[in-house]
Amino acid sequence: MSADDGSNTTKSEQRRSASIQSVSIAARFLNVLSDATGPLPLGVIAREAGTGSPTAHRYLQSLVKEGLVQQDPLSGQYDLGPAALRVGISALRRIDPVEIAARHMKDLANDHAFTAGVAIWTERGPTVVRWYRSAYFAINTISLGDVLPLDNTACGLLFQAYLSEAHTNVARKLQPAGFRDKKPSKREKQKMRETCWAELTGHLSPGITGQAVPVFDAQQELACVMTTVTNLGLMKAPEDRWALFEHAKRVAQETGGVKNFAGL
Repeated sequence: MSADDGSNTTKSEQRRSASIQSVSIAARFLNVLSDATGPLPLGVIAREAGTGSPTAHRYLQSLVKEGLVQQDPLSGQYDLGPAALRVGISALRRIDPVEIAARHMKDLANDHAFTAGVAIWTERGPTVVRWYRSAYFAINTISLGDVLPLDNTACGLLFQAYLSEAHTNVARKLQPAGFRDKKPSKREKQKMRETCWAELTGHLSPGITGQAVPVFDAQQELACVMTTVTNLGLMKAPEDRWALFEHAKRVAQETGGVKNFAGL
């Protein structure tokens, strides 16, 4: 029995490497099609993927056979196929914006002097479903299940910016008088939508500020709000001031709700 000189192992590793490379190249073509606004001709796909047209044609035909890509018989252009659609829909079903936001808010509270949480909308208004206290700063008057004021918190103001008055008016009638104040103006709500940001200082006590950012789902609809409370004196501008916003943009990448953050 002859000793293994390593050539078989080398050939096996080379085959695995080639297979991995093929998957990577195929993924590039799928990414080009997913980023496009419609069907694309072969030459455009090849250029965007950084390959030659013969390579692009070979890979695309293989993807057509698997249903991941489809080709128009008249124009010859390529688009995502039914199998890709099924994969995309299945992925969307598995996305939980609240859990994704909660993971980021926990990290934020661990790394900064913020008490951080996630709120969803109920008939009574913004309701806290996740709440993380920082080692550097903590608000103990808020806990899971608490309903936040509509007009006296950054979170409440942000919800009003994105929800219809029909929704907010129901909650306004149910909230205590101390939770209600002057409604944000149309201009203020427009500003919050343009910046994906709300901030309110002095609503709890002097020097205490609240911040809030929206979380959108893949339909670009408001799913929940990420919010923080901190002492202005503990902020290390600009890192701390914009830490929440940076996390919000990363959350948007995971939930698919990136459209509202475009250009911000």
